[in-house]
Amino acid sequence: MKRFLLSVALVVTTALPAWAQAIPLSQLSAYLNTLRTAQGSFTQINADGTISTGTLYLQRPGRVRFEYGGGDDDLLVIAGGGQVAIFDARSNQRPEQYPLRRTPLHLILARNVDLGRSGMVIGHEGDGTSTRVVAQDPEHPEIGQITLVFTGNPVELRQWVITDEAGSDTTVILGELETDVTVRARLFNIPQEIDARGLND
Repeated sequence: MKRFLLSVALVVTTALPAWAQAIPLSQLSAYLNTLRTAQGSFTQINADGTISTGTLYLQRPGRVRFEYGGGDDDLLVIAGGGQVAIFDARSNQRPEQYPLRRTPLHLILARNVDLGRSGMVIGHEGDGTSTRVVAQDPEHPEIGQITLVFTGNPVELRQWVITDEAGSDTTVILGELETDVTVRARLFNIPQEIDARGLND
């Protein structure tokens, strides 16, 4: 699971009544595009059923940081500079890295999110309380999917699920996000984190 904690499974909702109105994709895209910086707590339900908690820092486009607390306080995941890096302080190895574009998370970290793009959204439904959107990269559907759950009045992102290429799910449930905050660019700098941990050798 540490291979990609950004993978996430959604807490499944009950069957959706036919009359339920989903928030329009254009409105959800506009919300994501105005979400520039944020920080807050998160709870992660891993594919094996274990639970992790921590703090998330977001700076769109392209940057997010997951700092794990509790028993996983040695684990850190950074997306920045077009890469995703997973740091495990219990190992003296350099972080595992791979391109952000090879993960479904890049769909909501893009500079301009357009959920109305042809082939991107493969599921869009509401249950009267929340709206659930299943999205994929139209050019690379093989990398997996991301499921986003929003509430309305006002629109807020409450959780997401990334289903990776192997079909494994991980769910990230967001606490109250503090938006439009000042976050240091250093938080998303993978080379600086490598230097700080003495992993260049």
